[in-house]
Amino acid sequence: MGRARGGRPGDHRRPRGVRLTEPAPPRALGPLALARGAVDRHTQQRTDPGWLEERWADPRTRVLVIDHGRALVRFGATDAELVLLPVAQAPDGLRCFLGTDAGGGAYFSVIAPLPAVDGSAAGPAGPPAAGGPAGRVVPADLRQAGALLGDRDAGLFTQAVALANWHATHTHCPRCGALTDPVNGGYSRICRADGSEHFPRTDPAVIMLVTDADDRALLARNRSWPERRVSVLAGFVEPGESAEHAVVREVAEETGITVGEVRYLGSQPWPMPQSLMLGFRARAGAGQPIRVDEEEIAEARWFSRDELRAAMAAGDIRLPPPVSIAYRIIESWYGEELPAQW
Repeated sequence: MGRARGGRPGDHRRPRGVRLTEPAPPRALGPLALARGAVDRHTQQRTDPGWLEERWADPRTRVLVIDHGRALVRFGATDAELVLLPVAQAPDGLRCFLGTDAGGGAYFSVIAPLPAVDGSAAGPAGPPAAGGPAGRVVPADLRQAGALLGDRDAGLFTQAVALANWHATHTHCPRCGALTDPVNGGYSRICRADGSEHFPRTDPAVIMLVTDADDRALLARNRSWPERRVSVLAGFVEPGESAEHAVVREVAEETGITVGEVRYLGSQPWPMPQSLMLGFRARAGAGQPIRVDEEEIAEARWFSRDELRAAMAAGDIRLPPPVSIAYRIIESWYGEELPAQW
């Protein structure tokens, strides 16, 4: 991913000869694990404290406890579900309203230490090992559990983590530095000194698969990643910049490749800590050498489908996990389900 708040300073005008296409019907992506949900967020009602208290007092209400991006998850053999508590068992902490389901049951998150499991501290993070006992409750984050959760739980977990991360970093007013207090069901904060209201932020980031004239895919390894881990290119959208122009700029900055025919595919929230990933495809002109930026990208190369298949089979590379939109974008180019690596 590009440097926070964009890449190098300077004039990022469109390179000569690059054509940005009008939005085309998106090519189908596989299921985006964190772009799901099954609750009504009740945007208008959550500004009513009385209505929120009624939902909290409803015996059907369930609470998701969030602690540094993790929740308690019950892993099965092939799926997972969140551990949701009745209000009477919920710990004290910052409370955020998440929504209601079709039956009228409400869901809240509480930002607090995770409860003990079976009278003892929760076990180690992550799903049970292959062949291990299913049904074990452990702390897990979205990377570990997101792809295994159902629509409702994936949406609740993603929403709750996004809110928790914002509250953790916006306890003070950006105008005057005074403390702020959460209001409106956790969806805004009010400054104690000047009364200004502040809302959760989301940073748009582009993530793009670049292909060449031979329909090979450009994959790269970020310097901060472990050896063999590769993915598509990504970077933040700069102020005053369209997402399409961010695609052109980031590809050029990270690999020296000029691209055009930029086409939108789909989006997925990535609240680690506060991004919205905007997926694209882009076409590179023929005969361009790869020149990695030497600061952020360690290596990059073109892969045909046969080369990617062989490299994965040999263990020479590892792709991002299925919970990411990067995985689904690569899969959409690959044309079939990717070989399992997990």
